[in-house]
Amino acid sequence: VQLAESGGGLVQAGESLRLFCVASATSGTIVNINTMAWYRQASGKQRELVASMTDSRPTQYADSVKGRFSSSRDNAKKTGYLKMDSLKPEDTGVYYCNAAGNETYTMGDLIPFDSWGRGTQVTVSS
Repeated sequence: VQLAESGGGLVQAGESLRLFCVASATSGTIVNINTMAWYRQASGKQRELVASMTDSRPTQYADSVKGRFSSSRDNAKKTGYLKMDSLKPEDTGVYYCNAAGNETYTMGDLIPFDSWGRGTQVTVSS
């Protein structure tokens, strides 16, 4: 399963962006996506979790983005979204999408997947 992020860009502090993550099967069919999460990595820093969505619990957010970011997904479209409001310079980084679930091929067996996208750059100027 491949993930493709988009929607990043250069904005000023206080502005908003909406990121997209589209999942597509390379050779089989996606059966379900159980977990979809957003991470970010600033230059010189470790990758950190921003938001995590699963079927079994409410969406979890990093403390630094609570009240400003909102994550959602459309299962039918195999697409996840990250709405980012009141952006700050410290939100700058590469944003990655991660998704885990099951896919199937011609035999009908469920094959688990855990995939990452290549990331989209978000830059917030002061």
